[in-house]
Amino acid sequence: MVTDGCLSKDGRHIVMHSAEPQLLKAFHQCIKTRANITKQKGKHTSYKIQVGDIQLYNWLMSIGLSPAKTYSIGSIDISDKFFRDFLRGHLDGDGSIQAYTDKYNIYRGRVYTANRLFVRLISVSENHIMWLHSKIVDLVNIKGALIKRADKTGYRVPMFEIKFAKKESIKLLEWIYYNKRLPCLLRKRRLAELNIHKIKIEKRKTYAKIT
Repeated sequence: MVTDGCLSKDGRHIVMHSAEPQLLKAFHQCIKTRANITKQKGKHTSYKIQVGDIQLYNWLMSIGLSPAKTYSIGSIDISDKFFRDFLRGHLDGDGSIQAYTDKYNIYRGRVYTANRLFVRLISVSENHIMWLHSKIVDLVNIKGALIKRADKTGYRVPMFEIKFAKKESIKLLEWIYYNKRLPCLLRKRRLAELNIHKIKIEKRKTYAKIT
């Protein structure tokens, strides 16, 4: 809801949009609603679910959400116990996992490679990204890099980002995917697990060569 959702101004409707139908199905199951997921017409295929629930609406308002929250959202009043579940949803909505193989050197005809992994979390609200960063530092003990993308990069407004490199990305991803049965965007989870596995195999092979 913090990333892909919105609260209508009528005081009762909760709306979620996503290009990922599986993500909306996970949301649908979590709140146990009878509302339907609908396909939206337009240049790009997207999906929507609209739920009428005054009690849930008021609770979301009480923890820090509001109508037209994109630029104004700040901290979210959520227990530390559930923060990693919240963060998993944040990654699904406004985050990315980037992985690639870097052929970084050639020596005597041999190509040396390394698997790279980056996790990014973004927001156009500086207050929200600063709160998110402080919680990650406190609870996961990783810092990442705080980045502000200026207008000249092609964004109409400044975009704020937390970027984690390989070691911190692995720690973060293993922290949020702490068991097999969790509501999440499966595509991203599989990407995370596949590349963590590759990096660990690479590390074991490197260690074996050294010893």
